[in-house]
Amino acid sequence: MARILFVTWEGGGNVPPALGMAAELARRGDTVRFLGHPQQRGTVEAAGFRFESCDTARPWSATARTSPAGYLGMFTDAGPGRDLAAAVARERTDLAVIDCLSFSALRTAQETGLRHVVLAHTFHGYLTRSWSRGPLAVGAAFKGYRPLRLWASAEEVLVTALPELDPARSGSRPPNVHHTGPVLPGAARPARFEGQRILVSLSTIHYPAQARALQAILDAVADLPVHAVVTTGDAVEPSTMRAPRNAELHRYIPHDEVMPEVSLVVGHGGHGTTMQALAHDLPLVVMPMHPMLDQPAVGKVVEEHGAARVVRRNASPARIRAAIADLLTSASHRQAAARLGALIRARGGAAAAADRIGALAAAPV
Repeated sequence: MARILFVTWEGGGNVPPALGMAAELARRGDTVRFLGHPQQRGTVEAAGFRFESCDTARPWSATARTSPAGYLGMFTDAGPGRDLAAAVARERTDLAVIDCLSFSALRTAQETGLRHVVLAHTFHGYLTRSWSRGPLAVGAAFKGYRPLRLWASAEEVLVTALPELDPARSGSRPPNVHHTGPVLPGAARPARFEGQRILVSLSTIHYPAQARALQAILDAVADLPVHAVVTTGDAVEPSTMRAPRNAELHRYIPHDEVMPEVSLVVGHGGHGTTMQALAHDLPLVVMPMHPMLDQPAVGKVVEEHGAARVVRRNASPARIRAAIADLLTSASHRQAAARLGALIRARGGAAAAADRIGALAAAPV
């Protein structure tokens, strides 16, 4: 069987797809290990995989207050590239699955001839049409990393998104791009829509004004006949929030445990959380937290498909309350979410990704 190395970094929605693919590969008998930031060890080992630390990577925390320059420094850090070369020298690696934003690891794989695929954990159209033209990509190019060339040099780019939602037209995609569908934790199933219970989850990592936005949502639900399950992540301290009596605050709850029991999700437009909600047939109120990331694009396309309403991150409680109330009573939004949910479940993203990785790893060099 194949020996697969996943190269990742501490973020938010980038990690679950890698773990989901790895779990399916391990179930099939492949040997899987991870290389990432030191603080990821607990998460990876808890999922049952061996972990190797990027010991030469610069310090990084996704929950600390970080500027775009900080993200650029992490994406272009040479440490992960050096650590990848050392990891491959220590142990045979048939194929590496490298996060699309780990540029030094991608360049090391390209320069050394290591067989590798790119894990793209959001829309390919966003990465190639928006992100690659934005300030972070310009900064990466200034440091000698050209994302489009790095992605094109891989054997495949595995996109964990629905092609039906991806803003890139199919005819414009490079031949090495393959959509697996979303890779989600747990077994997605349609929610039961019993009662007026909603999930609020903005992000597990830090964004500017996130606490203010979360408080506005809490103020909005205070006057609604709902029970809100709210997760703050590590970036917001729950005790600093003023929670109404109809809301319960948690730092973290696995979404696959609570989504089957709610009727609506209020989220930040992260691709992973949004696709997981849709996989449970749940419509969304989307409040993008950062204009430079994929969140506005995700919110826009899901709204265009009729399954979401988008509000600004500085929206008033009254505006948020109106959006939540509208979706709770809207049959058309629920039907649109169910149509997308059926597509996501039919794709079987983890199995589809494992099929591609396994075939590539087994192919003759």
